[in-house]
Order: sequence, then C-alpha cells, then structure tokens
Amino acid sequence: MADGQTSTQGRRTGGCLCGAVRFSAVPRLDTLGACHCGTCRRWSAGPFMCVECEGEVVFADTSALGVYRSSEWAERGFCTRCGTSLFYRLVDKPYYAVSAEAFDDREGFVFTTQVFIDEKPGYYAFANRTNDMTGAEVFAAVGAAASHDDGGKA
Repeated sequence: MADGQTSTQGRRTGGCLCGAVRFSAVPRLDTLGACHCGTCRRWSAGPFMCVECEGEVVFADTSALGVYRSSEWAERGFCTRCGTSLFYRLVDKPYYAVSAEAFDDREGFVFTTQVFIDEKPGYYAFANRTNDMTGAEVFAAVGAAASHDDGGKA
C-alpha cells in the first residue's frame, strides 16, 4: 500500500459491530487498500478494505476474538459474537492488515492500492485511480515462499 505517504495519525482505536472486540493499532501509512483475492472476498462479502499497521494490534479483551488459519502463512481475526471481519495477519512476520471500517476514526485515510486485481470479478469497480497489483506481483513484492496456487486461500 505504500505510496510514499507516512502516518501522521498515531495510535487509533476500533472494534467490531457489537463492541465485544476492541483494539488499538498504529497505521503504518495514511493509506488503505483493497484485496480482491477469492478468500478475502468470501470472508468479507466483497473486497477487503484494509490498513497496514505497525507492530501488534492490541486487544482490550480477547474473549470474543476468533482467529481462523486461512492458509499456511496467514490468519484472519473476527468477532465470534457478531461476525465482524477485523484483520488479516501473517503467521511468520509482524504484519497486520486491519479492516479500514473497524477503526472508530477513518478520517485521513486515502485509498491508494488494489491487490490481486487479476482476481477481481467484473461485477464491481472502483472509480479511484490506484496502484494495482496482480497476485504474482504481491507475492514477489513480499518475497513470499508460498504461491497463490492454493485455490485463492491467502
């Protein structure tokens, strides 16, 4: 999602729809992106609109936090009470992509990037001009050993 902008927002709070899961996180940049991979679309009922965050996401209470291992290298977090999709994180690296809509204050975020654009279905499109990356370009950029040949399970 990097486009040269740095974060000026600091730590932000957020949570799920019902309020059972509350968190704080530090956005890495003031940008957000959309992932069009098949797994994100199935998980979030559309593209996963997310913000890359630095370090760990801190949860106030994890009793309603569910975590699903969606591939060999990634997990997805959600509220077990209301079902809100909260984050995607890598298992072996300190990387969190937090749902942009889970933040309490979304002011200042700029939509800059779309990934897995080669998997985006034809029935929707964004008007914004963005940096678009295919799945292969994403894996090359992050140096992932895994490929996307697992049926879309990112």
